[in-house]
Amino acid sequence: MSSPESGSPDPPPLMVAPFHLESLEAAARETEFLAAEALAAEAPATEALETVAFEAVAFEAVVLEAVVLEAASTSDEPVVDPSADPSPAPIALIAPHRRRGLIRRRLVIALSIVVVVVLAAVAVARLEAPDPVAAVTVSMPSTFHVASALVALPWATSGQSAAAVPSIGIDVTSGPESAVPIAFFSKLMTAYVILHDHPLGASQNGPNITMTQTDVDDFDNDTVQDQANAQVAQGEVLTERQLLEGLLVHSANDFADTLARWDAGSIPAFVAKMNRTATSLGMDQTHYADPSGFDESSQSTAGDLLKVAGADMENPTFAGIVQMPSVTLPVAGTISSYTPLLGFQGVIGVKSGFTTAAGGCDVVAVMRSVQGKPILVLSAVTGQTGPNVLATAGFIALNLADHVSTAIGTTPIVRAGQVVAHLSVGGHSVAAAAESSAEVLSWPGVKGDQVLVDGHAITAGAKRGTRVGSVEVALGTQREVIPVMLQGSLPKPTLLQRLF
Repeated sequence: MSSPESGSPDPPPLMVAPFHLESLEAAARETEFLAAEALAAEAPATEALETVAFEAVAFEAVVLEAVVLEAASTSDEPVVDPSADPSPAPIALIAPHRRRGLIRRRLVIALSIVVVVVLAAVAVARLEAPDPVAAVTVSMPSTFHVASALVALPWATSGQSAAAVPSIGIDVTSGPESAVPIAFFSKLMTAYVILHDHPLGASQNGPNITMTQTDVDDFDNDTVQDQANAQVAQGEVLTERQLLEGLLVHSANDFADTLARWDAGSIPAFVAKMNRTATSLGMDQTHYADPSGFDESSQSTAGDLLKVAGADMENPTFAGIVQMPSVTLPVAGTISSYTPLLGFQGVIGVKSGFTTAAGGCDVVAVMRSVQGKPILVLSAVTGQTGPNVLATAGFIALNLADHVSTAIGTTPIVRAGQVVAHLSVGGHSVAAAAESSAEVLSWPGVKGDQVLVDGHAITAGAKRGTRVGSVEVALGTQREVIPVMLQGSLPKPTLLQRLF
């Protein structure tokens, strides 16, 4: 049909594709899911973020309704009411080109809401994050060195001699050493192994050990060979402590064999233990052939002897026994120490010995005061000859120990107020300094360790005077701990620093 006004044919009727409200609802649900997922991934599910998410979804629905109504008001084409009940029958909606524009606007709004929710979640997470931990930069060396210097000591003119100060970690010898017979110093290792395997407290006597015919035969054999011994009788009961006292105070060889059999089941098995222990103590030039040292194949050096003597003196039970001038036993009675200078000028042990092959030998332990600190000094002398070889060896060893003690000095390690580290956070750096001074006893040429030990993590906002940790100094057996304090306050991060 033609229009009367134009005379041209009428346009074809408007054809609208079927459209259902289910598509709009599905898009809304998808937007809600995206917002909730971003919230869960970027920040804790706090009440504030839940509110943001729900308000965003509500806003989206309002915007959608407004867009639809706007389209209806600017077009003569029929528009569906979003609140109307959907019907499966096709209805006339917005024209295709206008509907595509509406969908694009709706997607832009939805994506904008998701971005806002994610950014809000990230912002809240950063604002609620704990204060950052400061980075610690240590500004002191990890070791310290004492300047070397020549120390003249009165070494023995024959045989070997050595000295050691365990608290400083030094041991010095008269010169190059080679293994030699060591008389009865094997007993130092015998006692060390026994007390390692069967520890005794200060007031403990240890297990009872019944003497057998084998022990009696040992005593008889030692008497015939003129070895040091202590008499026993079959059936006599001695404690571990009593056997150690006879071993160390009177140097009884038969007690060394008795303890070896009791500990390891046989003398060869015990000697194997002795040699393994010597290796563990770094006694590289030592070999034991028997528990007593009477066998000339038991050999060592003066320097090696001080390694086991130092380890022995760390044990209070051993240190207490070697200070005893005598010991009283059930059958042997009262038997005296063979250490000639025990109790003289601070001598507190440890042991002497003599055989034709080894000569006169002595290991001396003395206590000396250096800079007001008590200090143990050890010295060893082997291979001495003369009319009174034990006294000769003892006096040489004591003189050596005295000279060593006078050569011990002190070295300052850390001064009060000395900066030992810096703490940095947020572009700010604050010094940390030692609270007090510290020094250690030292010997020319020694090296020690010093390390900053963090007490706990220091965070932004820490105030001046906060303890950062401590400097721990180690030299020999000496240990010094110096507190380290913050010299200024570490500022908290600003709002912009937290967000960006």
